[in-house]
Amino acid sequence: MNVARPDEVRKFNRASLLRILHVGGPATRAALATELGLNRSTIKMLVDGLAGDGVVEERVPRVPQGAGRPSLLVLPQAQAAVVLAVDVQVEHAGIALVGLGGQILGRNSWNLRGRQRDPDEVVTHVAESSAMLAQDLDLHPVAAGISVPGVVRRADGMVHDSTNLGWTDVPFGERMGTVLGVPVVVGNDAELGALAEYVRGVGRGASDAVFVSADVGVGGGIIAQGGLLRGSGGYLGEIGHMTVHPGGRPCHCGNDGCWETEVGELALRRALGLAESVPRGAIVAELRELQRDSDPVARLGGYVDWLILGLVNVVNILGPELVVLGDLFAILPEAVVQRVQQEVRTRSMVSRALGGVRIEKSSLGADLKLLGAAEAAFEDVLTSL
Repeated sequence: MNVARPDEVRKFNRASLLRILHVGGPATRAALATELGLNRSTIKMLVDGLAGDGVVEERVPRVPQGAGRPSLLVLPQAQAAVVLAVDVQVEHAGIALVGLGGQILGRNSWNLRGRQRDPDEVVTHVAESSAMLAQDLDLHPVAAGISVPGVVRRADGMVHDSTNLGWTDVPFGERMGTVLGVPVVVGNDAELGALAEYVRGVGRGASDAVFVSADVGVGGGIIAQGGLLRGSGGYLGEIGHMTVHPGGRPCHCGNDGCWETEVGELALRRALGLAESVPRGAIVAELRELQRDSDPVARLGGYVDWLILGLVNVVNILGPELVVLGDLFAILPEAVVQRVQQEVRTRSMVSRALGGVRIEKSSLGADLKLLGAAEAAFEDVLTSL
């Protein structure tokens, strides 16, 4: 029988306390003791140790609650641990320095066109831009998390396939780690979107949830029993390549009739009557205008039917309590989301058994994948502070 050493127990408790503050924000010592199931003297020792290391501080709340002397709040110090978050998309890339507690301390972004999508070009630009940002803010990241739209091996950040970027078998994690000089975690964009929603978005408190996003392609990330589901080798979530329309449109993956061909960006352009050559901003503007349409469901026609069909399959297979719609799906009119939820509840056996599945839009906007990438980087950082 193995018995944990006292120093191992302290390290575990310290990391657990820090994760509560990182995810949930300021808390009193009493609240921390209740959450962790530890006595007050142990909490005092942990907080005092973290404060002495400059990782947290204690402060009187700005708005006192109730009579008597207010309890001090323990606050994480954002600059005590900073990570670099990178979001590589098909048309642009962005970086951010994210501090303890999830605060974005600074950011930069640029367009990706032509040769700018080449992996070496992306690596160079990320390294140069992050170095400039770190210098400007006088911050030094201790780890990096990177979001990429494609099939990614989580163990080493190998991008096996990112057709929309034109990448195949790119050792992206290794290359980024070499130029950045810090530990690097690379993940699929939808997987990291799911992580962001679970930690900081509408998925907080949901032990089983699915994040479904539509960009150029369609992907998914899965939270199962309170943790990110990763699959064999880290390959998971390519729900856009479910075959939903045998004999349908050819997909870039080599199959025909993938869900992505019916609900991805090109399909949405067709439904809105927009040419393939118009910029992405035109899609967003048209969807916002559609909010004021008297019948946006009818306007989108078969697009809504294909969206419902795919989500019924997802819910029947995975049985989530929550489905979060991200990227272009998050801009769909409320009437469309309501129709989709109603139909999924009616047509999915699992949804009926569960008494209904919630379907909600992402709450994190353009920062979604940056925050997900940051959380992936913070997973190991929190255990080392």
